[in-house]
Amino acid sequence: MAGAACAATLAMALAGHAQAGNLTIESWRVDDLQLWQDVLIPAFQKKNPGITVKFSPTAPTEYDSSLAARLAGGTAGDLVACRPFDVSLSLYNKGHLEKLDGKPGMEFFAPAAKTAWQTDDGKDTFCMPIASVIHGFFYNTKIFKELNLEPPKTEAEFFKLLDTVKASGKYTPLVMGTSEQWESHQVLFTGIGPNYWKGEEGRKALISGKAKFTDPQFVAAWEYEAKLAQYLPKGASAQTYSDSQNMFALGKGAVYPAGSWDIAYFNGKLDMGAFPPPVPKAGDACYISDHNDIGMGVNKKSKNKEDAYKFLAWLGSQEFADLYTNKVTGFFSLSNHLISVKDPIAKQMIGWRKGCASTIRVNSQILNRGTPSMENEMWNVNAQVLNGKLTPKDAAAKIQAGFAKWYKPQQ
Repeated sequence: MAGAACAATLAMALAGHAQAGNLTIESWRVDDLQLWQDVLIPAFQKKNPGITVKFSPTAPTEYDSSLAARLAGGTAGDLVACRPFDVSLSLYNKGHLEKLDGKPGMEFFAPAAKTAWQTDDGKDTFCMPIASVIHGFFYNTKIFKELNLEPPKTEAEFFKLLDTVKASGKYTPLVMGTSEQWESHQVLFTGIGPNYWKGEEGRKALISGKAKFTDPQFVAAWEYEAKLAQYLPKGASAQTYSDSQNMFALGKGAVYPAGSWDIAYFNGKLDMGAFPPPVPKAGDACYISDHNDIGMGVNKKSKNKEDAYKFLAWLGSQEFADLYTNKVTGFFSLSNHLISVKDPIAKQMIGWRKGCASTIRVNSQILNRGTPSMENEMWNVNAQVLNGKLTPKDAAAKIQAGFAKWYKPQQ
């Protein structure tokens, strides 16, 4: 009997040993597979020989459901790429992710960087922040030169510029469509709005119930959006995201409302510059949507937590921040390491952090939890404002009514 127990113990020890030195990373970033294999993992292994790391991505549309199933079934990888806010919070609440407060590497992230991967009370952090995306506008430098235009600093300058492009009759002033709806909200409205609702101040006031979407500072953002509608392409309501990318890349439009992830698509296709959302009037403080996009957590059921934490510590390092920011163009490290950004447009955009206060998409924290879904309503409402089918006041009233239906602080 003792021999059998001994053999069982040995078998368990060997099974545990088989796991040591092997790590698997779950992610939805299929596009980054080669980068992890050729650049990031080798850089980590140089400092940590003997640890084998496999990057195992799932298609973005299937990631959330298949990861949840693998975590529940105990077959998920050791490290888990985390979406911001509720999707990852739900994984933590179900006991799938480790609490990371105080773990090596976490000290390089400011409180704001961690918001997307914390419990509502901010007491537990369950994913290490990796990167954010920044919103603003790209412009075609050739068209600007030809029409003698400068990047605008105020809205009055912006409208004058768009009018000049329109009057030339040669180019579309503002390249965006509303067919897919998401750009209307995630790129345009949450890009231009923070200058009105004062970024974090306005966003937090909605959460606490101190502000409503029908308040002047929110209605004003929709009024500004409605004014921009006259500069969109002909047939904007049928224009898709890839139509817009194509149109701008071919030099048919002057200005493109952008997320920094778009940089990589346009590189090598045209000469462009970038400017942050112009402020309502000269001297106003500026705010940018600098949205927490991706983090990394440790699977609670990982058989190799010791190495998973070594890997996490490396993800918090200067070396990783540098590599990731410069290789995944348009995704900016959320760490406080000083990074020398090589891509000229990415460098411009990350530079806005120096002069403007960062905020995140207005409804991303807590406000998407009820029915109707504020995210879905925002897509629709902002597309309808741009299509001229909904007035700014009606847009605000619709979002507020849906919000107040389920959110206690707004009742």
